[in-house]
Amino acid sequence: MKWHDLNNDTCPLARAMGAVGDRWTLLILRECFLGVRRFDGFQKRLGVTRHLLAERLKRLEAMGMLERRPYQERPLRHEYRLTASGKSFAPVLLAMQDWAQQSLPSDAPAPFTFVTRDSGDEVCPVVTDRHTGQELNHRTVLMVPATAAAAKVIEANRPAQPPDTKTGSD
Repeated sequence: MKWHDLNNDTCPLARAMGAVGDRWTLLILRECFLGVRRFDGFQKRLGVTRHLLAERLKRLEAMGMLERRPYQERPLRHEYRLTASGKSFAPVLLAMQDWAQQSLPSDAPAPFTFVTRDSGDEVCPVVTDRHTGQELNHRTVLMVPATAAAAKVIEANRPAQPPDTKTGSD
C-alpha cells in the first residue's frame, strides 16, 4: 500500500499518516510554525531537493493546510502561509516534541521550544478531554473498534460506580 492510498482510508489515523506521515511534510510544517514562508527559506533550512519540496508544498496546499500567496510580481513569487487547518496541527507538533524529549532524549539542546504567547513561559503539553478536562493517556483511554461491539468493551472496562449512599429516610 502506498502513502497516498491512505488518504481515503476510514481510519482517521491512517488518513493523517497519509497526509503528513513522511518526514519532509512534518519538517515543512515545523518550519512554517517557526516563521519560514518562502521556498528558498524551506530549502535552505531543510536541505531538501527542489523537486521534493515543491511536491510537498503542493500537497500541503491541496490538503488545505497551507495557502500560497504572491509576494512579488516580477518575477512572480509566492510564499506559503498556514491556514486554519494548518494552524490546528500545532497541538500535534507539541505532543510529538514532548514525546520525543521524554522518549528519545538528546544530549544537545533542542533547536526550538514552545512558549505561551502571553507570558513567554515554556509549555509542558498535556492532552485533555475538552468536555471533562481529564488528562488522556494510556491509563485513562481505551482504543476500541467503532462498532456495536464497542459499547460492550467500553461497559466492561468502565470502573465500578460507588454504591448510592442515600438512605431515603430523614
